[in-house]
Amino acid sequence: MNNRIIKYLSAGLLLLATFTGSNHLQAQKIAAADKAVLQKKEDSLQLFSARMVFDSITANRFRADSLFVKSFVRALLVKNSFYYPFDSLNISKLYAPDSSFRIFTWQMKKDEYIYHQKGAIQMQTKDGSLKLFPLFDVSMFTRNPMDSVRTRLNWIGAIYYRIIQKEHNGKKYYTLFGFDDFSVNSNKKWMEVLSFNEKGEPVFGGPFFSYKDDSVKKPVQPRFSIQYKKEARTFLNYDPELDVILVDHLISESDEPEKKWTYIPDGDYEAFKWQNGQWVHVNKLFNQMRKDGDFPKEALIYDDAGNANERQLEEASQRNLEKAKKQPAPPKKKGN
Repeated sequence: MNNRIIKYLSAGLLLLATFTGSNHLQAQKIAAADKAVLQKKEDSLQLFSARMVFDSITANRFRADSLFVKSFVRALLVKNSFYYPFDSLNISKLYAPDSSFRIFTWQMKKDEYIYHQKGAIQMQTKDGSLKLFPLFDVSMFTRNPMDSVRTRLNWIGAIYYRIIQKEHNGKKYYTLFGFDDFSVNSNKKWMEVLSFNEKGEPVFGGPFFSYKDDSVKKPVQPRFSIQYKKEARTFLNYDPELDVILVDHLISESDEPEKKWTYIPDGDYEAFKWQNGQWVHVNKLFNQMRKDGDFPKEALIYDDAGNANERQLEEASQRNLEKAKKQPAPPKKKGN
């Protein structure tokens, strides 16, 4: 099985269970007849979703994707489908913390060089009817994906693996964390703030990522991303204990900073803290580094069969993070 496909599935679905648990599904009962219809439709959808990810022939993957999309929309038209989990499908499914919507994302592989993300937002409705916003990925046609606020029609695609909620001046903001199988030799992770305008339509990005406290000032960015070596393991996620977003600090392993595909974690962490409706950058969260040479190792990237074990890597990264939290800050030098 292709390591890259395994990595995509693991990254996209790793935290899925946390957000599609029984608390959401118990919010409202689905009629028995409707549930039976949804279960039958899920059987077909499971087959299509598996083929669009795992089939070795490009034409078969695209055909399965087309059939999946048409069948999925028909399934979502069933009353109260919002509360049906679709657990068996090979796509990412995340509920908003307040259960006001859920977002589906997946990707289509054309070849080793081209991946295309797809997605949709399903809103919760009082009468159980379908309100759906399809998302259209324009990443491959965008020279600078960091430069603007976007709508569902020019979305910067990613496979979302977590969503958190913040508020400012009575308005809700949902921060999305996503994975992008960006190129043949590098991956990207994205951080995107989703909100809804006065018409109830999704808006991606805005003046949310501030570097005002950095020694080297940068303009506010609509979104945030990191790009790194294909085989490296990076951390970009929210830590509820610290109430910050933690990001691995990356360096070029070959001392070629212009080549993003050489970037790996150096053991330090950057962060973002929510302040007055913005994620404000913290250049260095922990005053500690790994020992010399203690960088991500091949054994942490692949299992004995040569497959990426994303869950094992997530656990290893979390252990490193816990060590960092417990590490006391080094004493200040005399004269400082």
